[in-house]
Amino acid sequence: MLEKKKKLTKKQIKEDKLVTSYYQAQKFYEDNQSKILLAVGAIAIIIVAVFWYSSKVEQENLTATTELARVIPLYEQGSYLEAIDGKPGTNIMGLVKIVDEFGGSDQGEVARIYLANAYYFTGKIDEALEEYDNYSGSNKLLSASAIAGKAACYEAKENFKEASNSYEKAANIDKYNPQNPDYLLSAGKNYIKAGDKENAEEVLKELKESYKNSQAAREADKYLSYLDI
Repeated sequence: MLEKKKKLTKKQIKEDKLVTSYYQAQKFYEDNQSKILLAVGAIAIIIVAVFWYSSKVEQENLTATTELARVIPLYEQGSYLEAIDGKPGTNIMGLVKIVDEFGGSDQGEVARIYLANAYYFTGKIDEALEEYDNYSGSNKLLSASAIAGKAACYEAKENFKEASNSYEKAANIDKYNPQNPDYLLSAGKNYIKAGDKENAEEVLKELKESYKNSQAAREADKYLSYLDI
């Protein structure tokens, strides 16, 4: 006579499933050990790389800030050539070198704007245009400044159509930028120089509507009257 099969309790079923899962997991690990170790190793490498990169960027920012603080007084004095190249016999690193060594960091990109401005003020328009175009920082005000700088370079090269487009683009980067009225006024003036009265009218009216209390808005009337509007 066959013995009656003993019914397992819920606890025994649970324990049996746990044991089964354990051995399944162990077998999976043994079968895929090399892949798992490689994956864990890759994650560890990524974590170390991210930490190293973050530390490197932070250090570059600190160093760039120090070097920038040393050269800014020369820039503010109007000694643009010394600001660009540095001052021999001192610890003042020129803007070119700061950008070369720390460009890409936040402060390195601030230095790039100063370098572009210095080039512009010394009549090196093409060099200025290149640096403005190479700005890669995340600061919206500086991004707008870089685009407006490009616009000024185009204006100096008498490419008024490109200048007006760039000034208008700069004004649309950040609606809270206090320079926006001036950018729009410059856009309008360059549209006029380019013979594009329709866009000149549009941008000058936008200036008067959006920034009606600004000095630039008051100046816009003069250019609108020139258009016989």
